[in-house]
This record gives sequence, structure tokens and C-alpha cells, in this order.
Amino acid sequence: MEAVLVYMTAGSMEEARKIASALVEERLAACANILPQMESVYQWKGKIENDAEVVVIAKTKASLAEKLNARVLELHSYEVPCVVTMPITGGNPEFLAWIGEETQ
Repeated sequence: MEAVLVYMTAGSMEEARKIASALVEERLAACANILPQMESVYQWKGKIENDAEVVVIAKTKASLAEKLNARVLELHSYEVPCVVTMPITGGNPEFLAWIGEETQ
């Protein structure tokens, strides 16, 4: 089983909690961490934006990453949400096994 992290941002704590809860309840993620109070500076439609955002990091199996991404896109309020998948190349074997056990 190959584990991955899925990094995403949300516009509010409420939205981050809604997404994280859905992913864990639907067993698309074993766990999701919510990191509040991030500031993002980015270009959008030709304008520099500066907004407060919330980070969500989900732990899942690589085989579920595409399905997880699709679910986030259904739940998210942004026109083009940030959802990126990163491989986990090592770590606590028991924790990595737990990710596999808690997802389906």
C-alpha cells in the first residue's frame, strides 16, 4: 500500500471542517489535519490577491487520491481549489499501515 498526503486549502474553518469530516467519514482519508490562519498571496484573473485561508492535509492511499480529489471538488466553494497529492516516501510503518486500514 502506497500512502500519500493530499494538501488543500479552504476559505474558512467551517469549509475546512466540512471537507475534512466528509473525507474521513467516507473513508477516503484516514485522517485530516486542519491548520488555521494561513495567509496566501497569489495571482487570480490578473490581480494580486491576499487572503486568509485554512490548510487541510489528508492522509490516504495513493489508490484513493483521484477519488478524494473529485470529492473535494464537489464540496469546495472555490472555482479552482488547490488540491495536490504528494507521495510519502517513509515513516512509521505502523502509522502507514493504519492509513491503509482506515481507508477503503
